[in-house]
Amino acid sequence: MAQHAFTMVLAGIGIPILAALNAALGAKIGSPAAAATVLFTVAFISCACVVLVTGPEAFLRLGGTPKHLFFAGVLIAFYVLSITYIAPSFGIGNAVFFVLLGQLISAAVIDHFGLFGARISPINPTRALGIAVMAAGVFITQKV
Repeated sequence: MAQHAFTMVLAGIGIPILAALNAALGAKIGSPAAAATVLFTVAFISCACVVLVTGPEAFLRLGGTPKHLFFAGVLIAFYVLSITYIAPSFGIGNAVFFVLLGQLISAAVIDHFGLFGARISPINPTRALGIAVMAAGVFITQKV
């Protein structure tokens, strides 16, 4: 469990770095959409290398996969495009803090109802308070 938590903290650290780097690339080349395309190209190559090492036979099972699961690609494209366009004028911190607020809401709903096969973790008063405190933290960072 600790290793998973550590990995997710590293992934979380990477989100604002990704936003800052891609926003800077978009500004430098004059096209946030082109910057996002470059990001996805590099990400594709990186993932393809991992798949080649861990087992490309997984691609053979794609045919029987429910098509709605591919919507995740649209969501990541929306995230990258929106943060690349908005972060330079709105600020990296502001953009990421509001993304975090959206993640808190979405994660709570997904866990509460067990959507998409997630483990059910109902929102009880303690969990609701924790989410509210985290949301308040996002709000406070915007007022300082």
